[in-house]
Amino acid sequence: MKLNQLTIKEANKKLAKGEITSVELTKACLRRIKEIDGKVKAMLTVCEEKALKQAEAADGRRKKGEKNELLGIPYIAKDNIMTKGVRTTAASRILDNYIAPYDATIIKKLKKAGAVLLGKANLDEFAHGASTENSAYGPSHNPWDLDRVPGGSSGGSAAAVVSDMCVFALGTDTGGSIRCPASFCGVVGLKPTYGRSSRFGLIAMTSSTDVPGPITKTVEDTAIVLKAIAGQDKNDTTTPLKTVPDYSADLKKALKGTKIGLPKEYLNKGTKENIKKIIKEAIKKYQELGAEIVDVSLPHTKYGVAVYYIITPSEISSNLARFDGIRYGHSAVNGKDLITAYKKTRGEGFGPEAKRRIMLGTYALSAGYFDAYYLQAQKVRTIIKEEMDAVLNKVDCLLTPTSPHIAFKIGEQVDDPLAMYLEDIFVTGASLAGLPAISIPAGFVDNMPVGLQLIGPRFGEQTIFNIANVYENATNWRANKPNLCK
Repeated sequence: MKLNQLTIKEANKKLAKGEITSVELTKACLRRIKEIDGKVKAMLTVCEEKALKQAEAADGRRKKGEKNELLGIPYIAKDNIMTKGVRTTAASRILDNYIAPYDATIIKKLKKAGAVLLGKANLDEFAHGASTENSAYGPSHNPWDLDRVPGGSSGGSAAAVVSDMCVFALGTDTGGSIRCPASFCGVVGLKPTYGRSSRFGLIAMTSSTDVPGPITKTVEDTAIVLKAIAGQDKNDTTTPLKTVPDYSADLKKALKGTKIGLPKEYLNKGTKENIKKIIKEAIKKYQELGAEIVDVSLPHTKYGVAVYYIITPSEISSNLARFDGIRYGHSAVNGKDLITAYKKTRGEGFGPEAKRRIMLGTYALSAGYFDAYYLQAQKVRTIIKEEMDAVLNKVDCLLTPTSPHIAFKIGEQVDDPLAMYLEDIFVTGASLAGLPAISIPAGFVDNMPVGLQLIGPRFGEQTIFNIANVYENATNWRANKPNLCK
């Protein structure tokens, strides 16, 4: 096995024994990026010199006796996460060549742990999308089939992990943006509970649902990364003073007594039959492993996408107002007055999807429409949250598909915004309710990965890690790799 193919756990063992160095591991990942990123296009920025210096420092810390599961482990961060002294664009022309002046809290935590930042990954502009086609720098490609999308908006991060450009990656999930690409690329992706990991230093999209999380090769690796990035942050008041468990140390190996809820609304007629078949096989496997499958109902889940696409554009409209070309980012020249300068800057800097969402959100928040749209959406959101909380009081987790189909072809849905928004049909519920949800590999259709989603109770990451880990170990879908990566 090549060094860049190692998991966090495997790499840490070799580093601890002195069998490899962080410099060697980092060089292996950097070589991999050079070998295949011309085809995958997962990366927007590669920090080769900085990464090698961080790796050298990590090796020095190990020689002094320091022990840490992430010490010397190379990773990639989605490019809407601030990284001090490193280009941070959110894949938008309006932030072209913007150099972040400070680190996001989660980056600070990984620095403290000694993880090595290799670079920044491509995404849909400002995380607006489910395919990574909305990037101002061009789409990323799915390593399983270069003609297909890797999912979005954290598509570059997921593509980088499955193609072994890094040992793990960071993404952000607002309404499926970690889980969707994890499903399409055949890796593990976690949306933590809202507030479990700090949003400070994220370029905001939808402040009431944004949450950063890991994309990894195994469930255990996800547990290791979450332990490092979770916790209270005085700069983000949504992060509670709540103990962060040692998730990976407490992973259970059996499912006896576990109740898994199966919402009848999530295997609807909009789900492809081949996806239903995979999910039914996963349900059967869980039963064989000792879990009890319980039929449940979430009748208001059908309104999730509609609610999400009122609330999200509304918050985007507000959050993107700060990008006006005055303090930072792209600034249009020859503006004869302030309003003209604003219009030219935003017209040139924002891409079509960002503009669409700004206009939708501004409309929903405008006088005469606020009560009919935004306020009503928030009321339905509360019902969805209460409904999911009530069901999760009766079962340990919910099991659903992550996506209704496999990754689609690049360009196939680019002119159909409604079809793109419907990509989030199974993932918006957990986001609106602020619940943790994980996507894990569950099989293949036409040689493309299929993801299974587990949704847990608030701050119930340990529960879904346990349930996901047992299934992962019993099936080992991760042993399959794209032809590009063999």
